[in-house]
Amino acid sequence: MQALAAHIAAGLGPKLGSSSIAFGELTLKAEAADIIDVLTFLRDDPGCRFVSFVDICGVDWPAREKRFDVVYHLLSPYKNTRVRVKVEADDVTPVPSATPVFPGALWFEREAYDLYGVLFSGHPDLRRLLTDYGFEGHPLRKDFPTTGFVEVRWDDEAKRVVYEPVRLNQEFRNFDFLSPWEGTDYVLPGDEKAKQPQ
Repeated sequence: MQALAAHIAAGLGPKLGSSSIAFGELTLKAEAADIIDVLTFLRDDPGCRFVSFVDICGVDWPAREKRFDVVYHLLSPYKNTRVRVKVEADDVTPVPSATPVFPGALWFEREAYDLYGVLFSGHPDLRRLLTDYGFEGHPLRKDFPTTGFVEVRWDDEAKRVVYEPVRLNQEFRNFDFLSPWEGTDYVLPGDEKAKQPQ
């Protein structure tokens, strides 16, 4: 891993922010403006050959100025190695789309946009993928309410889908995670069989 990290650092120069090894995998950090060059190098360089695009995911850090990490996961079947590339982003400045380098990034970028609100410039079809058409907000942001804003149901009388404010029919439950078989002062049905001498 150290040799691979040194090779990538020599090849990318100042376009690579930093690198670290954790849990047997190499993690690279880069600026959003350099992500296309970094991904292209990792794919095309004979010492890397990360030709298999695995995933793009997001991580939300609400306290940071650039609150999102856009994380790219790549695999080199030739070297049997994985690499993770992290880019910091905010909810206003778009990250260049990875679709020119890895066409399979199209759906993953749509998912990151839909669930986190990360914008991608140059994306051929950046629209919501998992949430409803009129949905407002981004469900995986840590500032999103746990109950949502509206609920959707089919109305038989109106013969259409109806959007209504969320109604909680019961209070949130607090669980103490105590097993029902432990800590009771009474005997549960069937316990008398377990306590009989054999």
